[in-house]
Amino acid sequence: MICLLRWTALLWTLNSIPCALGMAVSKQSDGSCPPLSVEERRFSDVLDRPLEITGFDLTEMFLLRKGTIAEDLPSFRLGSSPLIKPTKLIFPNGLPSEYSLVSIWRVRRTTKKDRWYLWQIFDQSGGSQVNVVVDGDKKVVEFSFQSLLRNTLRYTFKSRDLHALFDRQWHKLSISVQTNAVSIYMDCKLIERRATDERASIDPSGRTLITTRIEDGRPVDIELKQFLIYCDPYIAELENCCELQDPKCGVERTFNGTAPPLVTAQIPLMLSQPAPQSIDRCHCPAEKAGLPGVAGLPGQKGDKGEKGNTGEAGPTGNGGPKVGHSLNDLQS
Repeated sequence: MICLLRWTALLWTLNSIPCALGMAVSKQSDGSCPPLSVEERRFSDVLDRPLEITGFDLTEMFLLRKGTIAEDLPSFRLGSSPLIKPTKLIFPNGLPSEYSLVSIWRVRRTTKKDRWYLWQIFDQSGGSQVNVVVDGDKKVVEFSFQSLLRNTLRYTFKSRDLHALFDRQWHKLSISVQTNAVSIYMDCKLIERRATDERASIDPSGRTLITTRIEDGRPVDIELKQFLIYCDPYIAELENCCELQDPKCGVERTFNGTAPPLVTAQIPLMLSQPAPQSIDRCHCPAEKAGLPGVAGLPGQKGDKGEKGNTGEAGPTGNGGPKVGHSLNDLQS
């Protein structure tokens, strides 16, 4: 009887292993994120890039950009028409629980103090499920979401390093969303990381919008080059800033006195794990040498210089030969 029970337990264990493995595999490859074609130059050469990149190009979906992205990203002037679509069209299989948001944009003179949604997903009844707010008046960035208890949790990033985001220049704003943490990057520099509660899953029956003013729901007048959602929370750290005309990269990024470890998409980022390494975020591909420039025109004549100081007195000279004549010599 004991042997029979042991054999039954062994058979049950063996039958359970494939099921458990199957659940794990299906969770990782549920097809929620399609392949995303991006250039290798976007990622720092000092890091191992993941073999497969998955995610969503919201620039293409909202602005109808087609074809391969050129080396120089085109920019789009927004503000003429609302950018809102059904969430099922943007995320057909839902939004993953962990992801990276990577965007490149600049505000304009008339909108640098506006408060607007960079991105928002709301449900069928109009309730906000997740959003990123840019507040030009307070010079902060907010990240909000619904917790497992369905209440809204808001995290405000108010570092002074974010003030440059509103100087009307091109900047890259990236957000890494992990299960229990949210990190914000600007121009490839880690600005701040906050521990968070777990989030509720997204209901895809509502709508998704980008770049919309909170005050009146009108599109905000900004310029946009890139808006990507990667299905990996570590891509926000792996990307460089080579797309910016004047890369504002940070060679060494630290948080609470420790630098984030070097990671790939397969290595979890431990918030408490110190790592002394620094990452060169400006290591971009070398450009081809241009043609020799034309010789410049001759410069204008400079102003007359100031009068110099009086020089020192020279040494006394030697006595010269006698050349005079006496009176007698002249009379003779």
